[in-house]
Amino acid sequence: MDLDVLNMFVIAGGTLAIPILAFVASFLLWPSALIKIYYWYWRRALGMQIRYANYDDYRFCFSYRGRPGFRPSILMLHGFSAHKDMWLSVVKFLPKNLHLVCVDMPGHEGTTRSSLDDYSINGQVKRIHQFVECIKLNRKPFHLIGTSMGGNVAGVYAARYPAEICSLSLVCPAGLPYPTDNKFLKQLRELKESERMDRVPLIPSTPEEMADMLKLCSYVRFKVPQQILQGLVDVRIPHNEFYRKLFLEIADEKSRHALHENMSKIKAPTQIIWGKQDQVLDVSGADVLAKSISDCQNSAAQIPTVYLQNQAAASMRVFSLVSGIASI
Repeated sequence: MDLDVLNMFVIAGGTLAIPILAFVASFLLWPSALIKIYYWYWRRALGMQIRYANYDDYRFCFSYRGRPGFRPSILMLHGFSAHKDMWLSVVKFLPKNLHLVCVDMPGHEGTTRSSLDDYSINGQVKRIHQFVECIKLNRKPFHLIGTSMGGNVAGVYAARYPAEICSLSLVCPAGLPYPTDNKFLKQLRELKESERMDRVPLIPSTPEEMADMLKLCSYVRFKVPQQILQGLVDVRIPHNEFYRKLFLEIADEKSRHALHENMSKIKAPTQIIWGKQDQVLDVSGADVLAKSISDCQNSAAQIPTVYLQNQAAASMRVFSLVSGIASI
């Protein structure tokens, strides 16, 4: 074989080997870095850009796509211990001409975390309103989506600032007295009675606890490699002390039923999305909301209560809501 051709194959092989070796090394040694790269790539592929907004000395981190236009902008609030990138699996189903904003909730990811801040639901509502004012999102009414803890915040926000909200989606929101106790709520009650709230299943500190949390939070069962579990734990461990403080705040008396206490004040067309197999927040909460939010069924957008079992279906339901609101 010609020496030049051989050299070409060696160079080509070496060029291909470098990214492969880098991937394998990251997977085995720095899985948390691989997870961050994964989110970076997904944001880039979907056209989401990261920006920061300051309110006095407080900084909000958010991602966005598109610009305000004829259709309402959409603000998305994530759940406990998550971050703005959790919405990427929903964003991929939404039209690219919509103005989307996904913000890191107070104390999460790139948004300011302070030991002096108020992380109760009311405190978080106040902070999100500051964010909305910062980016002038409330120049005209926008659509608000919240899930879990973010759903609690979104519902209270819609009740407090009705003129700013044109429509609302609550995805398995916290903040309700659930008619049916599930396994998770019973487990929390036992932990509280035994004064072992440091063992909350939503705050894992080992790969095994992470696997248990994924089983608790996912209806579809799938095998996650040990290295990925370790990476997920490595990303969360530096924040676990904050997560424990936050959990105690939102589980406290003044926040535990915040949505329930404010739901009768919600006037915007409202959609309720809940998985029938939800093991964390029982689906019985959907009926509580549907019966208490005024004109939930008879509002201009004619939005019904729905029950969904997976995130892809939920994403499409949110898409149908946004399309309906845009045509009003």
